[in-house]
Amino acid sequence: MAATTYTFKALLTEEGWIQNAVVKLDFLGNILSINESENHEGEYVNGYALPGFQNAHSHAFQYAMAGLAELHTDTDLADDFWSWRNAMYGLALTLSPEQMEAVATMLYTEMARHGYTAVAEFHYLHHDKDGKPYANLAEMGERLMAAAKTAGIRITLVPMFYQQGGFGQEPVERQKRFISATIEDYYKLLDSTVETAKAYDNATVGIGIHSLRAVKPQDVVAVCNALDGSRPFHIHVSEQLKEIEDCLAYHGKRPVQWLLDNCSVNENYHLVHATHLDESEVKGIAKSGANVVLCPSTEGNLGDGLFSFEDYKNHKGNWSIGTDSHVGLNPLEELRILDYGQRLISHKRTTFVQPQKGNSGFNALKMAWQAGRKAMGAPHEQFFAAGQPFDAVVLKATSPLVATASLQNLCNTFVYTADVSDIAGTIVGGKWISRAGLGNKRDEVVENFVRVMRELGTRV
Repeated sequence: MAATTYTFKALLTEEGWIQNAVVKLDFLGNILSINESENHEGEYVNGYALPGFQNAHSHAFQYAMAGLAELHTDTDLADDFWSWRNAMYGLALTLSPEQMEAVATMLYTEMARHGYTAVAEFHYLHHDKDGKPYANLAEMGERLMAAAKTAGIRITLVPMFYQQGGFGQEPVERQKRFISATIEDYYKLLDSTVETAKAYDNATVGIGIHSLRAVKPQDVVAVCNALDGSRPFHIHVSEQLKEIEDCLAYHGKRPVQWLLDNCSVNENYHLVHATHLDESEVKGIAKSGANVVLCPSTEGNLGDGLFSFEDYKNHKGNWSIGTDSHVGLNPLEELRILDYGQRLISHKRTTFVQPQKGNSGFNALKMAWQAGRKAMGAPHEQFFAAGQPFDAVVLKATSPLVATASLQNLCNTFVYTADVSDIAGTIVGGKWISRAGLGNKRDEVVENFVRVMRELGTRV
């Protein structure tokens, strides 16, 4: 692409808003300079530029079943995470690589429309429908990278080590597409994924273990001890009460406590959900520098529970957000659900501030972005800095509540009132990937998605 210049009505920095912000980019879409100027240069955008949202946890294939688990019968009275999981397994057994790509492309296009510029894909649907590895071990992972390329979003693909059906249990038939029987099998999959990612400019690779229940303890320790910090490490942990009960019965310890006691947990770890923690686990995660990935819309949908946010915040813990099963795709809604859930149990309105003052909206945006960048394996200290790719979401200056808000109230207006209709567009690497609700090849993307849904028959 050619060198580009944008002028925004204002651009958010850690020190506040730069008005009439002129952003000059090189031909790769990296920032050369950002200055305030009364002279509009290049393309003028009547909007407010914020750092692009980071989606730190995604299971792309589950988008195909979003909204379908809410019809109940007399036999569904105990419907919970575990019954939902069985329905998810049914979908996982049916998807072909082509169908996976169509679903993921639609999802990532929608993420871009909602302001996400990067996604960490927690990927465990590895093998063919018979549970056998594809000739290209990373076949399904490559479909996800191809989908991200079409949508224009950055992807950190995290192939998951998934070995067993539960603590000390053999995998069940419905998990056969997920399984790497040995640690050597997993590393072969990881190596294949790394090699495949070299063909995709905006794709990187992380490393992960699905959960403590899904991998033998000696292999959990071996993988964690081999980590060198060059890739972000992701793991589900303590999402469900039954998971904690099973871990106590098997290990004699709660999941997070076992992880802290047996692995060198550090700032490179991203603990997804961590819904049910005791006081020592909250403190231990924060002290280690690890990050928690919260998925409020999915955690609410599945009835997981509420994270111990207030205690974690008091220990200066780091957190990011993700959309997980994709029943919600609005990052601002994720932040609101997180905040309001905490307000209902704390009876306070200061979830995102410490001490009890400050700008809730700005603090939420900053923490979710900072830890989100670490989840992608590409940490940055500043929202926008020379040499960094210019990745931004632009909020409309003409939205009624925005147009009437002062600069000091803008972040709170965005976080607590905005939806996708208030987004002017999303930019990745200096290029618009979504604008006015339209993304790359959107008509074709929608057409392919609808066709695949009809083939699968899951949404009828």
